[in-house]
Amino acid sequence: MTAYLVPLILIGGLTSTGVYLLLERTLTRMLLGLLLIGNAVNLLILNVGGPSGNPPIYGRTSNGSTTDADPLAQGMILTAIVISMGIAAFVLALAYRSYQLTTVEEVSNDPEDTRVAERVDEEDVDRDIPDVVPARDTDAPDELDALPGAEGSR
Repeated sequence: MTAYLVPLILIGGLTSTGVYLLLERTLTRMLLGLLLIGNAVNLLILNVGGPSGNPPIYGRTSNGSTTDADPLAQGMILTAIVISMGIAAFVLALAYRSYQLTTVEEVSNDPEDTRVAERVDEEDVDRDIPDVVPARDTDAPDELDALPGAEGSR
């Protein structure tokens, strides 16, 4: 099996651009990043699927090829296209709803998360953790024993 360099470079470029766009704060750039990564994965599956050949239908030939094309890669790509379109519709609905509520497309930090992240009280942390754990008397039966009166039956 020979690996062609141009599709691999194209896959790497699409993936890196998609990751860069996915790390942005605006929802449309996130959506474009998801779509680019999805297309890169589709190209990767097509590239890994092997060389082209006869259609995977019994009795059909194409340009005198001796091998058949792998139908699994084609089926996986069709499934991935449907999934990526569903994700795109969901992100578009999120962007539309976010724009309706805030009239800003950029995703901002949640104020409650920011407040909790900035709160650092050393005294509160030390009070929650006990320094010494009291030792338990393991000879006496307690509420965790299944059958407290069953010692004599052994």
